[in-house]
Amino acid sequence: MSFRDNLQHLRATRNMTQEQLAMLLGVSRQSVTKWEAEKSYPEMDKLIKICQIFECSLDDLVQGDLTDRAPVPDAKAVPTGPATDVCGYDEHTRRFARRVPTGVAAFVLGVVGLVLFEEGTALRGLFNSGMAASWGELLGLGALFAGVLAGVGILVSAGMEHSAFVKAHPFIEDFYTDEDRLQARQVLVRGLVAGLMFIMMGILLGNFIEHQSGAEAPAGAALLALVAVGVWVIVYAGMMYGRVDVNEYNRDAVEELEVEDIARIDVPETVRDELRLAKRTHKKIETACVVIMLASTIFTLIWLFMGPSLAGTTWDAIGSGHAAADSPVSYFWLPLVIGGILCAIVSIVLKGIDGDR
Repeated sequence: MSFRDNLQHLRATRNMTQEQLAMLLGVSRQSVTKWEAEKSYPEMDKLIKICQIFECSLDDLVQGDLTDRAPVPDAKAVPTGPATDVCGYDEHTRRFARRVPTGVAAFVLGVVGLVLFEEGTALRGLFNSGMAASWGELLGLGALFAGVLAGVGILVSAGMEHSAFVKAHPFIEDFYTDEDRLQARQVLVRGLVAGLMFIMMGILLGNFIEHQSGAEAPAGAALLALVAVGVWVIVYAGMMYGRVDVNEYNRDAVEELEVEDIARIDVPETVRDELRLAKRTHKKIETACVVIMLASTIFTLIWLFMGPSLAGTTWDAIGSGHAAADSPVSYFWLPLVIGGILCAIVSIVLKGIDGDR
């Protein structure tokens, strides 16, 4: 007899659910589901705990046959009580809420460096005007590259960590209280107000610097720096508020699961049907967006390489700076923007259609 059969029978003898066993063991319910689906195996300390809970030996649990054990008379289920965060969801989402806005802010700060040094503004006191401009361009590009690199590194690592967490915990029992949700709403309101204040301060400070000195670069750098702070605060507050919507997390987690994984999750059948519907909707959106963005990319490349010749403009003229500012090649990126907008529209429409079913 297998460990899975023994564990399922022992739970039945105690009138115990997977969630209740998980709470006693200090693991997520998904872990127990995977053990009973033979997709993973508990560690030794968990096996010993299981033996203590069901009063059996380790050999009998792993290699023996306990399916003939009679139910415990008058066995009562483990008191359910309030749901608990057994898989570290809150800690993970808090860390994720800090890293994402930090990555976004890094991009903006990279642009701050580019604006500040683009004309050698910060170097004119050290070098002559021509040398300052040359060094300024190099430092500006370096700052932009550093910001983009830091932003990409932070966002990619955070995304990979979150994806791994979702795959390990595709369904979370909602354990947040009404007080937790109230605090999250307060954080959202304060974050929105503070973020908008930073942005407004950036606008005012930028206008003040430009009015006093007439220099656009320092004014733009000050504006963008405060915008970066405001964006960080707003994104952080929004993600902290979104973390308490566990149902939304469960719906989004479907994107990381396969259909057979959904079938193994220990949830009511109505919830499983909702997850399957969400998975089908995600597949439709994913397919539609791939087609749209592929078409947008093709149009972008055609526009970029064929636009100048179709308009009678040569690449030599563009390279030498003699092409008009509104030359066709200047707008080659428009199909990508339109494609992104169409993807968002398709996503909203398909979710709305499937949500009404």
